[in-house]
Order: sequence, then C-alpha cells, then structure tokens
Amino acid sequence: MLDDYKCQYVSRIHKVQDYIENNYWRNMSTKELSDVAGFSKYHFNRIFKSVLHESLSHYVNRIRMEYALFMLAHREDRNITDIAYDLGFTDSAIFSRAFKNYYGISPFEYRKKYSTKCKENIFISMYNKSEKKKEWVTNPFSITGQIQLKKVEEFQVVYIRHTGNYTSLAKEYARLMENLFRAAAKQKLLKADENQVLAMYHDNPEFGKEEQFRTSLCITVPKSCTAKEDGMLGVMTREGGLYAVGHFEITQEQFKDAWDYMYQQWLMTSGYVPRNACPFEVYLNNPQQEKDHIIKVDIYLPIEPI
Repeated sequence: MLDDYKCQYVSRIHKVQDYIENNYWRNMSTKELSDVAGFSKYHFNRIFKSVLHESLSHYVNRIRMEYALFMLAHREDRNITDIAYDLGFTDSAIFSRAFKNYYGISPFEYRKKYSTKCKENIFISMYNKSEKKKEWVTNPFSITGQIQLKKVEEFQVVYIRHTGNYTSLAKEYARLMENLFRAAAKQKLLKADENQVLAMYHDNPEFGKEEQFRTSLCITVPKSCTAKEDGMLGVMTREGGLYAVGHFEITQEQFKDAWDYMYQQWLMTSGYVPRNACPFEVYLNNPQQEKDHIIKVDIYLPIEPI
C-alpha cells in the first residue's frame, strides 16, 4: 500500500516534467504546475524536490539551459537573439546573463568554443552509449540502415519512466517492460496489431548529467481506447512532425552504432537539422524469438530543414 502511494506521487511529478518539457519557453507559475500535478500549491515545491531531489525553479531553469546548449551547438541558422526569443526570454541580454550565471561562460563564447574545438564531434550520438568509446573520424561505420523521411501524426502513449544512466536502464529494462505490459493489459489497452512499443529519450545526453537522464518506456494507445493514469502508468500525448526514420536489424551492443549512423553518416549530409523534440526507438520484434537475438528497430530522429 505504501508503494502504491509513492507511485502516485512519482506519477504526478512525471506528468509535471512532461508539461514543462512541452512548455519550456513559457513562464510557468507554481500554481499552474501544481494544478497539473493535482497538489496544493502551498506544498508543491516541497513535494517536487522530495521526488526529484532538485528544486522546481532549478529544474525548470536547467531544462531551459540544456535546450540553449543544444541550439547554440546545432542550430547555426539561429543567432543568439533568435535563441533567446525561442526560449522565452524578452531580449538577448537577459538570456546571456542567465546563461553565464548557469554555465560561467557567455552564449557567444560557448558557441565559438564549441564550433572551433568540437565541430568534428557534434554529431557523435550519446544515446545508448556503450562503455567503449569510439571516434568516428578513425573508425568506419559497421552499421548501416535504411533511412526514410516520415510525417508523424500526434499520438498518445502510456509509459513507465526510468531516471538514470543507460547502464542502469539496461539492467532494469526487463522488469520495467513487464510492469508496463501488465499495467496496460489491466486497462485493456493491448490490441492485436494496433500497439507499438518504444523507448523515448527526453534529455540530450550530450549536455545533461547521466543520473538525470529520463527515458520513457511506452506503448502506443489505440484510438479506440481510453488510457488513464493509475499510479503505475503515465499518459502523454506527443505532437507530430517530420522525422528521419532509420530501420536497423542489430544486436543489443550495436545500438550506439545505429545512432551514430543516423547522426554522422545521414544527418550531416541530409540538408536537415535536429528539431526540438524527443527522439525515440520503436521495437518491431521479440529478439528472443530471433536467431542470434537480432533486434529489429526503427529509430525516429525529429528533424526540420536547414
């Protein structure tokens, strides 16, 4: 019973995280966010910190600053004033002060340093990163995939979230998936040939801290069904948009190579840049039923034209 109550609290805070992620450019009041969670605004800050071990104001600012890093590094088509407005700042001076207060370096200095010292590395993916580090300049691609552009409509998922590095995610994956399917079945959300199973990455591992990485293990909700949050399951709706979809047939150890292929081989010569949305993996088979446990997976990379 105590664990059920704790799950209810955690689930409500996850809902707030999703809301912040979808509204990071806005000034959100404590009252607004406490209403999302269904908690009293007078207790919300303390509850938020007790669950995430991070204050609400620091969390919101961190998410916004991590988006700033991403845009400064990858969106050369946006100048600093553009980025300031994109992030909800009223002018570039206020943004520059906030950025320097957080990172100890100005946006201009960061962009200059990043582009001159790290330009050859900015497309090295850190998703599903293994312990062994690879340098793409000196190593050929051992994995290739079939890439196509796809316009995705808005979709809804139920999810269980993991917070932590990808090593701990791999260890807990089977248990989390079992809990996800059991909870979805309880709500009668599993329909033959209508569900997709996916992993959604909420944080850019290039800039964040490993212990704060959020990964949602999800099942898509058929349009004929109505999903409800129940303490175990969260529910979120993801906006549609343009994606580069890479199809791969790989082993568990080759996920990093597949992500690298998407970012390095395809993206750099595609005429597209990453869009501010979560990338995700869609799993197409049960590898336990395949020879050599081959995993068939589609990697969805959100993009927009340069």
